[in-house]
Amino acid sequence: MVIAEQSQNRIIIIDAANSEIVWEWKAANSNVKPKDVKWFNTPSDAKVVYNSQYVLMNASGGGVALIRIADKKTVFYAYAGGNTHSAELLPDGNIVTASSTDNYLMLFKTDTVNYPEVYKKKIYITFGHNVVWDKQRNRLWSAGLDTLIAFKYNYDCEHPDLIEDAVYPIPGKDSHDLFPVYGSGTQLWFTNENNVYQFDVITKKFVQAEVIQQDIKSISNGPKGYPTIIVKPKEQWWTDEVLDAAGKRVAGQAGWKIYKARWVLPNDFGYPKNQQLKLCK
Repeated sequence: MVIAEQSQNRIIIIDAANSEIVWEWKAANSNVKPKDVKWFNTPSDAKVVYNSQYVLMNASGGGVALIRIADKKTVFYAYAGGNTHSAELLPDGNIVTASSTDNYLMLFKTDTVNYPEVYKKKIYITFGHNVVWDKQRNRLWSAGLDTLIAFKYNYDCEHPDLIEDAVYPIPGKDSHDLFPVYGSGTQLWFTNENNVYQFDVITKKFVQAEVIQQDIKSISNGPKGYPTIIVKPKEQWWTDEVLDAAGKRVAGQAGWKIYKARWVLPNDFGYPKNQQLKLCK
């Protein structure tokens, strides 16, 4: 599984069977410019992309980065700001992030030559915490304070933009995680301050999930044999362990400050099969 681990400001991939670290990335040890390393303090999310050859990560310090797993090279990074909580690939290779403190999504042209000074644009959303691309419906989903919004993408490589298409009320308030339900094709995990739901993008209905509830920072499932993994803070906003749906420990180590954890698995909800690195041209 891939973990946003804050005690050392790093992204790690671990063997879930024994919690051993098999891969690690720190901005301070990478090709990120020394003056920009602070952007990657308190990493807040990470997911594998491009056929599990890259990691897309973001941090509360405001940074977003695309990292090649094979050699740990940061092939793109930029500054979103505003307490960045989530990042997503768009179909043309551009990137979008969600920032909670300053209430916006940020669109980036993924220019791997001129970064971090690249074209970017803000889209207002209250309490932005998440972004998920839906390849079947060509929509970006993002949940905020009290609504879930579907956006259309303009597919403009040089000047990416989002257009609000539909708005749905969420149960409760203060959304947090939004992530595809593995193997579904039509459902998203959704968490807020009190509960965990599955949202169906066809019926537009929220159904409370049969997992532990309240203050869940991330949730991720997989095929048979993979427990649903959940991050629930022990102190402030972090924990040293990853739990299953019943609240039993799956992985972790003393001293870790885990914010989110995901299985290293294909995301068929958002990306084509065997998707390779794509740069917007």
